[in-house]
Amino acid sequence: MSNISLIIEERPRDIGNFLVGRLLPFSSKRMVGPFIFIDHMGPAKLSEYQNIDIAPHPHIGLSTLTYLFEGAIMHKDGLGSGMEIKPGQVNWMTAGKGIAHSERTPEYLRMSEKQLHGLQIWVALPKHLEQMEPEFYHAEAEALPEWEQDDVRYKLIAGEFAGKKSPVPVYSPLYFMELKSNCRQSVKIGHELYGECGLYILEGNIESEGATYQPKELLVAKNSRLCEFTMDAGTTIYFFGGEPFAEERFIYWNFVATSRELIEQAKQKWRNQEFAPVPGETDFIPLPPEPREIKFK
Repeated sequence: MSNISLIIEERPRDIGNFLVGRLLPFSSKRMVGPFIFIDHMGPAKLSEYQNIDIAPHPHIGLSTLTYLFEGAIMHKDGLGSGMEIKPGQVNWMTAGKGIAHSERTPEYLRMSEKQLHGLQIWVALPKHLEQMEPEFYHAEAEALPEWEQDDVRYKLIAGEFAGKKSPVPVYSPLYFMELKSNCRQSVKIGHELYGECGLYILEGNIESEGATYQPKELLVAKNSRLCEFTMDAGTTIYFFGGEPFAEERFIYWNFVATSRELIEQAKQKWRNQEFAPVPGETDFIPLPPEPREIKFK
């Protein structure tokens, strides 16, 4: 019997002036461990007239993780943080009780051709921390643990795995890591995994239990402890997951919470522009029309 319970293919979504591939949430699988939202951005070539301009918008109840393969994004938030992220680095913003931020092409790139490729991820906070004070953390590429085992290169981007720990300050047991193979190689890491587990194929192919899986597919394991597969040469994959929460989650726009009341409070707070303003920004994204409410377990 296969250990793969679900195969999720990227679905195109328009986030303003940019198309992304949506991976989570999915109709039959809203979360994998604490991971509640994953977008694959690009790869895209932007002209000198095209820039990323995501005006200030709010979040509650989650941490955002930005990880780039190509390009650069300037992050600014209501704490006064201003940090450009480049490939291999991590921007980790914990919204807690509420924060607003913007994401734009850096000024020095706005009038030139550029590339953009990366992942945007939301990680839900545990219930007892969903109203914590907001925080921002930036990790340089060289600060992330990297090692090689059986011709596979590992990089631990966030969380803990195999006795190693990323400096990114996560708030529940989780892992998000990159695996790269230079040759065809079998990988057995289930004994080091915990909780729920997802595997996203960025490039190359993997084989598992007689089936071959392609780029832009997300595989969800039935049992993370049984994860075993073969990576082709030139394959890059991302493992993510961790311990799921006991409580359900509600999501509306950029808000994640364990109760509808917290969602409604955040909506009113944004309507009233009561989030701390983002320095240097004058516009903002208004609250959207009421969508269908989504509940996560």
